[in-house]
Amino acid sequence: MRYREIIEGRFIDRPNRFIAHVLVNGVEETVHVKNTGRCRELLIPGCTVWLSGSSSPTRKTKYDLIGVEKQTPRGILPVNMDSQAPNRVFGEWAGAGGLG
Repeated sequence: MRYREIIEGRFIDRPNRFIAHVLVNGVEETVHVKNTGRCRELLIPGCTVWLSGSSSPTRKTKYDLIGVEKQTPRGILPVNMDSQAPNRVFGEWAGAGGLG
């Protein structure tokens, strides 16, 4: 599974479960959040997030929020925020023959 055009941003806030405000290259962007869970323990103002660019010119947002860096006692832990990623990864694995 591959994402297109991955860029880094700084999380600002999440006004609802579908969108977030992220600082990207000094500009505040509204981005689509690919996980409708609360994620309050992950999406902390100022944390580093990872965005994937959209190829659709008709979308309201240019980016999808797909990852976040979580600070832990052992260092930084990257967390995938795309709730559909496991299904796509399994589909690719099964389509490639899986265990067979």
